Amino acid sequence: MALVDTALRGLKPENKPKKYSDSGGLFLLVNPNGSKLWRLAYRFDGKQKTLAFGAYPKVTLADARALRDRAKKALADGIDPARHDTITTTDHDTFEAIGREWLKAQEPTWAPKYAPQVFRTFERDVFPVLGQRPITDIEPSEVLKVLRAVEERGAQDIAKRLRQKISAIFRFAVATDRAKADPAANLKGALKPPPKTRHMAALRAADMPDFLQRLRAFDGDARTALALELLIHTMTRTNEVRFGRWSEIDGDLWRIPAERMKAGRDHVIPLSRQAKAILERLRALAGASPWIAEGTRGKPMSENTMLFALYRMGYHSRATTHGFRSTASTILNESRQFSADAIERQLAHVPGDSVRSAYNAALYLDERAEMLQWWSDQLDGFEAAGAKKSDTDLTDLLS
Repeated sequence: MALVDTALRGLKPENKPKKYSDSGGLFLLVNPNGSKLWRLAYRFDGKQKTLAFGAYPKVTLADARALRDRAKKALADGIDPARHDTITTTDHDTFEAIGREWLKAQEPTWAPKYAPQVFRTFERDVFPVLGQRPITDIEPSEVLKVLRAVEERGAQDIAKRLRQKISAIFRFAVATDRAKADPAANLKGALKPPPKTRHMAALRAADMPDFLQRLRAFDGDARTALALELLIHTMTRTNEVRFGRWSEIDGDLWRIPAERMKAGRDHVIPLSRQAKAILERLRALAGASPWIAEGTRGKPMSENTMLFALYRMGYHSRATTHGFRSTASTILNESRQFSADAIERQLAHVPGDSVRSAYNAALYLDERAEMLQWWSDQLDGFEAAGAKKSDTDLTDLLS
């Protein structure tokens, strides 16, 4: 039975989506949220497909029937109407419109620098190909074509993350009754594996006594040596130390705000006795500077200052500032005294699992305070072992 405008205006949403058929495959889908969406069911190349014509009443009954007739003409000519230039859908049914809606919803959860990168990636690699396509008609092969183009640039890791986000957009469309399936779900195995990660050079436990002796004897700027010590004792990244401010120190805690963290989330670091002593020495050298690790002319320490200090100490290609995080993680895990979750939390690694990543800046704080004190005590033990060795080792005198 054909639809009439007066009946359409009076349709009320129910608990489940409900279809109201017109003729020739045209129907109005009324969703529980009250949206009324025009759809055309048709078959092409042996496949059942659906074409979206927009929302009622913006798209009137007469408009929808006209679009249906154009689609039928395209089918008669052997053309898939979803790809026909003269058969258009409203913007909210396209992949780009729904994709931007999802991206906007996620933006507040991302780091300020990360969100623009994601938008640029979609605008460069995805929207020009899939953007104007009705989201219901996109096939897995079309998504794979987009991802292959990214892979061909040698950006396998970006392709992997892009597939995840495209998949999330399709799942969002399914949840909001604008799609039936996620064609990107089964493409994971079709992508090239990312190249093996090149890990930063890191010292082993056996290397630490000699290293700490060399650090103690460092003849450069005292602030550089102290910044390195602080980085090692707190298991932080270089930039977290470089841009650290005295205002972030709160008694026995160092509170690093989300905008300075790689994961874009607040990070709380319990300070061991040794870490607090290092901070006291740095504060004595800081004067009125707001920076914990001040460089020249009142600015934060430069990016390569600590790295060049390692080179000067004889550790070129043998150690990096980032590598000390790996050293600490290995020793702490091997000690079996602390949970893996506490170690990962201290490294500010956020789990990918949605349940475990529920955020609390102070997660495992008591265990991490005990752990960092144990780690600082271990470092003292390494240094003492290095000093004892140097007292009995005559190698330098014989060389």
